[in-house]
Amino acid sequence: MSIRIVFMGSPDFAVPALRALVAVYEVVGVVTQPDRPSGRGMTLTPAPVKVAALELGIPVIQPERLRAPEALGQLQAWAPDLIVVAAFGQILRFNVLEMPRFGCINIHASLLPRHRGAAPIQAAILAGDAETGITIMKMDVGLDTGPMLRQRAIPIEAQDTGGSLFEKLSKMGGELLVETLPGYLAGEIAPQPQPEEGGTYFGMIKKEDGLLDFNRPAVELERKIRAFFPWPGTSLQWNGAPLKIHRAHVSEGKARAGQPVVAEGLPAMGTAEGLIVFDELQPAGKKSMPGKAFMAGARDWD
Repeated sequence: MSIRIVFMGSPDFAVPALRALVAVYEVVGVVTQPDRPSGRGMTLTPAPVKVAALELGIPVIQPERLRAPEALGQLQAWAPDLIVVAAFGQILRFNVLEMPRFGCINIHASLLPRHRGAAPIQAAILAGDAETGITIMKMDVGLDTGPMLRQRAIPIEAQDTGGSLFEKLSKMGGELLVETLPGYLAGEIAPQPQPEEGGTYFGMIKKEDGLLDFNRPAVELERKIRAFFPWPGTSLQWNGAPLKIHRAHVSEGKARAGQPVVAEGLPAMGTAEGLIVFDELQPAGKKSMPGKAFMAGARDWD
């Protein structure tokens, strides 16, 4: 079947899906976010999807708002039969959803209806879920509420971080997309409504959300440290400066919430329940280091 596809996506998560799609179908255009200032020099940096699209020779537009007349005009000129969306970062309005004859398909990084919203990968770790996965869904005007085409689950391992799950689900998303599209386009896979029960929503994460609250139980803090690694990261204030925490584990013991202690020869902190022990830390202005190395230079920790 000859089909014209427009791809909408921005971050690294979407790149494997674009590459998988191009290997099988005709992608006539890509829509991604505008270049943004990045790094210490605040240099204008293109989204990873733009870099990949230009490498693949696909035309790219970068509208601040998809509803802008020039953006809609270009979409109509591309005449897509299908729009595929993966972490695009903008809401698609009804006029765009209804433009392609096969509608708009989204790759969502959770087992819907659980963890709708902007940060489903982190949400699954924070919640202590045993598994997560990919949902291929047909989009509607709601936020991740459209009917589903396919799902695939993977376990969340004890050491999984937001970064490691991101890599796994990114690859899986591209694979499941190209496995699903032939049946969907042939009318053999019918969209199925999401279950009415079990829906959750998790909003966008901000950098300041990474500050650790030791009035929470240690098990919750350990999940947060994993979920927020590598971005936005987690930290605490120590000696008047932020101390980043990259890896940690829970230990039995008791100390006042927020009280620095030593456990297993490593820096630790009291919480509402149990101790959180820091395996890898990064003091302000220094490189990341193991907890034992940190203790060698932090005589005043406890």
